[in-house]
Amino acid sequence: MKPPSFDYVVADSVEHALHLLADGGDDAKIIAGGQSLVPLLNFRMARPSLLIDINRVPGLANIKKVDQTVKIGALTRHAKLITSKTILQNLPLLPEAAAWIAHPQIRTRGTIGGSLAHADAAAELPVVLLALDAHVTAMSLRGERRIPIKDLLVSHFVSSILPDEIIVEVSVPMPPARTGAAFDEFSRRHGDYAIGGAASMVTLDDHGRCVSARITVLGGGSTAIRCNDAESLLIDGELTTTDIAAAAKAAVNDLEPVSTVHGTSAYRREVIRTLVERTLTQAVHRATPTMESMD
Repeated sequence: MKPPSFDYVVADSVEHALHLLADGGDDAKIIAGGQSLVPLLNFRMARPSLLIDINRVPGLANIKKVDQTVKIGALTRHAKLITSKTILQNLPLLPEAAAWIAHPQIRTRGTIGGSLAHADAAAELPVVLLALDAHVTAMSLRGERRIPIKDLLVSHFVSSILPDEIIVEVSVPMPPARTGAAFDEFSRRHGDYAIGGAASMVTLDDHGRCVSARITVLGGGSTAIRCNDAESLLIDGELTTTDIAAAAKAAVNDLEPVSTVHGTSAYRREVIRTLVERTLTQAVHRATPTMESMD
């Protein structure tokens, strides 16, 4: 398995990369971690005439907190999402999900921007960033676009990023106080593509009633899916085990997982239902203050 021939240029700035991308047209591709693009090249499923390496572009791997938002550079590696103090303290759902990505070697090279641009329906980061209501900043020579994750993810391997655009940053709002979140997935072996997965977030008021809920799933269709009907069942509730079970059931009502050698559509739907119930239960537990924290 060898890739087709291509030209290779190392960009030294975002502007340099954008000019190269514009000059290269539809046959030019950005490469960073290469964990998705290189296999496609080797299988000759992608045949770019030009690869533009952005690994040396300064400032694209920064992580910073600005007011109530965490801004993550597109070159931030998956491994850094797991160890960054800023992310651990303010967005604990993100490192919890990032730890499920493939294997350490891949997490060391893969980037958050690359994962979102690749738009794999089985990927962890699109699902949790959809739950977190994040958006990306994409740049081209025409200017800058702010794209919500829900609008970025179009279908399996299809995003709304245009051929002359580069994702430069991911902005994630910090959840309010008394918010709990959890992520879980199931695969035959750790590191394999997930058969199903779920991310859940709940915010409670001072009386323990739910004021906000977000449920997103992977493996249920051609992209990450937000389960709005299931969320609505939780609002104003006390989130009992009965409430949670009903929401988990509602979350999978309209899902149409593809049957694979690893499981039928019905089996995958049941896996996702179980994971929604599990992550909701954990999210409620994390959102509920302990007696010690209330002292």
